[in-house]
Amino acid sequence: MKKGISLLVAVLLSTASIFATGSQEEVKTEDGKFSWIIESEDGILPGVNPLKVDGDIITAGSSTVFPLSEAMAERFNDEGYGFNITVDSIGSGAGFERFTVAGETDISNASRPIKDKERTAAKEIGRDPIEFRVGTDALAVTVAKNNTFAKDVTLEELAKLFTSEKWSDIRSDWPNEKILKFIPGTDSGTFDYFVEEVFDKDSAPILGTSDLQMSEDDNILVQGISESPYGIGFFGYAYYVENKEVLNVLNIDGVEPNRENVDAAAYPLARPLFIYSDGGIMKNKPQVAAFIAYYLTYVNEEIVRVGYFPANDSILAGGKQAWLDAVEGMY
Repeated sequence: MKKGISLLVAVLLSTASIFATGSQEEVKTEDGKFSWIIESEDGILPGVNPLKVDGDIITAGSSTVFPLSEAMAERFNDEGYGFNITVDSIGSGAGFERFTVAGETDISNASRPIKDKERTAAKEIGRDPIEFRVGTDALAVTVAKNNTFAKDVTLEELAKLFTSEKWSDIRSDWPNEKILKFIPGTDSGTFDYFVEEVFDKDSAPILGTSDLQMSEDDNILVQGISESPYGIGFFGYAYYVENKEVLNVLNIDGVEPNRENVDAAAYPLARPLFIYSDGGIMKNKPQVAAFIAYYLTYVNEEIVRVGYFPANDSILAGGKQAWLDAVEGMY
């Protein structure tokens, strides 16, 4: 999967199918800015006709959310959107910096909630971040396919795996071989989440360990882990799904990362996925409001295919209400 891509789209000359029940008649707005609105698909948000959406959209952030936002952008394109959507994979922290400090992006993709200091930075440039929950990830701890000994670890053993020198330091019947560790960089929300859950927010032990390689590019992590039976690493579940032929995923505390266990809150490393925007951006750049409405309407039709798990209906409904509140008075 290519990262940091820009989806450059030619305007379609034929009419694409529009996902709306009943009539596809456009809803007239007072100033014409939201002229892409059609009849609602879900009974909450207005429907979106991508053929009527004008203007470019810039998104950046989490490598975990990247494949989902990429899939939604491609679907938006396929339905007739004729401008540019940039989807950059740079890590949640770097994405928030571009959104809250530089003010360069319209949407920030994140695998962790925004921090108070990031909200404060956003307010300093006149932005008030709005959170939209778009799904759930089961963070995958993976080893190479030819690792025949590691199948299940406890959370305590997981912490030792990323701070010890040899596999035999964890269990005496495991090989007396170095543990080759491949983890996301410190700008990654995945790194932040792992440190919070496994190391009680203290990153010093994992950053001070030996045989550690870090990258913001999850595909580089996959390559490193897969090349040795003594490699181990972690990233969003979608990257495991995409690379099942070369990776195995470990159960944590005897619990397999799957939809049933994520829905039951049984898997200990399940976490929410988000996109963020701002009401001023959504009002002044209606194409951003259109894409977010489209995203929230159809995300559950794409998310499982990408490799993540749907948020429940009440959580999605909360995001949809936040969208309505953000653009109140615009249609």
